[in-house]
Amino acid sequence: MKEGVHKLKSPQMTVSYLYFYIHLLTEIVCFFALSRIDRYGIFLWMIPFVYDAFAFVPQSLLGYLNDKYPKLNIGLLGVILLISGFILFSHSNNYIFLIILCLGNACIHVSGAQATLRISEGKLAPSAIFVSGGSFGVITGKILGNTSISTWFIVIISLSMIPFILLSREYKNEFSKTNSCTKFNYHNKNISPGIIILLTVFIVIIRGYMGYGIPTSWNKTIILSVLFYFAMGIGKALGGILSDIFGMRKSAILSVIGALPFLLFGDKIMILSLIGIMLFSMTMSITLGLLVSVLNNTPGLAFGLTTIGLFLGTAPNQY
Repeated sequence: MKEGVHKLKSPQMTVSYLYFYIHLLTEIVCFFALSRIDRYGIFLWMIPFVYDAFAFVPQSLLGYLNDKYPKLNIGLLGVILLISGFILFSHSNNYIFLIILCLGNACIHVSGAQATLRISEGKLAPSAIFVSGGSFGVITGKILGNTSISTWFIVIISLSMIPFILLSREYKNEFSKTNSCTKFNYHNKNISPGIIILLTVFIVIIRGYMGYGIPTSWNKTIILSVLFYFAMGIGKALGGILSDIFGMRKSAILSVIGALPFLLFGDKIMILSLIGIMLFSMTMSITLGLLVSVLNNTPGLAFGLTTIGLFLGTAPNQY
């Protein structure tokens, strides 16, 4: 068995779990607000597109800036923006809250990517665990947003992100004395880096587009929606963990080819569909690993390219 997730040092996994929680709370805040936004009238149909545009696309620029200026605590800035936007949402029907909320979301994502990639020493599990927290946060935020729970409860629990971000930053600084991202070595060196970047982003676009089109006629209740998002989150984490243990190539074959029959025949059979969704979600860490291999001096930019790809893939499904 190859050196894998079991060989990661304790601080590395600690950062992964800290950002799993931070990412979870970030999406709870955002989707709590989105679930209650229908009170704001005629522009409701634009909200998913606007949200994806301002939460996904800026991550490439923010990631690049954070690569150049690593002392900038972009995570703390993100929490301030996120909470400010959420409080504005609670007290006003001005749509500017959505932009602030999205930019906070983007900053926190970049912070999580920087922390988990720079401490990973070439492993995919830390960033995969961090990213997987989002799936659990999305469904939790949707559920809470449709209850009578106070918005101030969400604000209070959001404040718990601050000490976690500060703690993870200390761990990142310890591991970033040497650029551990240079240990990412997953790409074929006989292929032009530019071609690898274009092809990988294209794969992310296709994954984003297909993710919206997965047939799930069985998904008709809240409990089933929870299972859907849990399968997605588990798959994202497994993509990194299994790649570290068995290698990226085997994990890629399993996630892409293995997912297809379950997705094709799982429309009306829940367990088949959930297996397909889990396998399909494993591709997230694989595409990120390829981009960081090519852009190992700018991991923030590499992560941002994946979110641009997701936006381009999901945008056509918003209409």
